[in-house]
Amino acid sequence: MDDHITEHTGHTDDDLPRLPFTRDDPLTVPEMYGALRSVRPVTRVRTQAGDVAWLVSGYEEARQAFADQRLGRSAPDPERAARISASPLIGGPRGDIETEKTEHERMRRMLAPAFSARRMSALEPHVQRLVDGLLDHMAELPSPVDLRQEFSVPLPVLVICELLGVPYGDREHFRKLADAMTDLSDRERSEAAMAELADYTRGILADKRAHPANDVFSDMATMDAPDEEIAELAAGLLFAGHETTVNRIDYGVLLLLANPAQRDALLADPSLAGAATEEILRVAAPGNHGLPRYAHEDVSIGGVTIKRGEAVLIAATAANRDERAFPDPDRFDIGRDLGDPHLAFGYAGRYCIGASLARVELRTVFGTLFRRFPTLALAVPVEELVQREASLTGGFTRIPVTW
Repeated sequence: MDDHITEHTGHTDDDLPRLPFTRDDPLTVPEMYGALRSVRPVTRVRTQAGDVAWLVSGYEEARQAFADQRLGRSAPDPERAARISASPLIGGPRGDIETEKTEHERMRRMLAPAFSARRMSALEPHVQRLVDGLLDHMAELPSPVDLRQEFSVPLPVLVICELLGVPYGDREHFRKLADAMTDLSDRERSEAAMAELADYTRGILADKRAHPANDVFSDMATMDAPDEEIAELAAGLLFAGHETTVNRIDYGVLLLLANPAQRDALLADPSLAGAATEEILRVAAPGNHGLPRYAHEDVSIGGVTIKRGEAVLIAATAANRDERAFPDPDRFDIGRDLGDPHLAFGYAGRYCIGASLARVELRTVFGTLFRRFPTLALAVPVEELVQREASLTGGFTRIPVTW
């Protein structure tokens, strides 16, 4: 390792901090991120796969990394590129360095109209009806109720099915595939699930060509691109369009229950649902993994030179706790003035295309849930909740609640 890096981090390549870092409380981020950031916001670590990568844990540095088009998901030499984990989703490089930028921009242009803020806002009354219906059903069930099974999972699945044009009756099938795709311990299982989900969406797209409707998959079925490419993109939309929102609902509920003064403030003033959503997005950290990038040429991030071909991990959850951007960053405060936007959806050209959809769902959930169940409480101590530790997206297996 270069002398200047060793000087600033105190580590040589032989004793680098090893990912994933441990955390005592699932509602926090590992302390190691803050310890490393205080010394150097861009520093070397050893990945879960045993290779060396640059970890970006600072807020401004993460924004630089997101915005720099010289960092991509593809790598100059993919066969020799550092591996992050066994996950086929974020375990290593994906795509072709020659075409990644063009393909990424083309796909965003094609999908942007379907996920525009205006179109998502028009969905809000419908999402409200779905939320009300699920909560009405939940109220009829014997206590305790698994919030995840009865609410956190069905809501985003219902919304994404209707938006994309996927039969809701298929939800058990693609939910099972989505769970398998996030498996960090079994690469073959995860890869097989990814292929099967692409096969599933390919069949739907073929049907949409014959019988188009007013939905996103019908729009995608007419795209000028290879079928395989469209099917994989469709599978990615179906997966990402519900999986991460599920966990944000669970974590938002847990954060509000753990901070009763904040819950009470929201209960007293439902108009705070938007601010509560942004703070939940900033603080919630269901997954304990960074977003991988590879340098297509030499890049300087936070004053550190990253050589062509080297791996970079952008730890957005850690950057959202950077005290330089967010005073008292570990405090959950729905009244916080977010002068700087959080990075839960990325930044710049890598900003999540589904951000408006997630916000509509989360605002509706947190503007409604505690008004409907003001005495909502966990039915077990929080430390007894079982984390999905082998899952890329993290979260919990069950959230038993009562009221």
